Amino acid sequence: MKQGIHPEYRKVVFLDTSSDFKFLSGSTKQTDETIEWEDGNTYPLIRVEISSDSHPFYTGKQKADKVGGRIERFKKKYNMK
Repeated sequence: MKQGIHPEYRKVVFLDTSSDFKFLSGSTKQTDETIEWEDGNTYPLIRVEISSDSHPFYTGKQKADKVGGRIERFKKKYNMK
């Protein structure tokens, strides 16, 4: 790899702002905020709106907007049996 052209990869803490869920991961994203993690070290903090803790797919709180398949909706629309 060429030196000096890649962004710095480091450990950061992601904070889900909707549920206050935090997790430690690696990222190249830059931020000025920092937070003290459970291990006593200080890491950069990146705020996110949705994570696996608040996303409907992972939490099981997904809405079922359309009940029934395409065929059933078509038949209902055109009064077919």
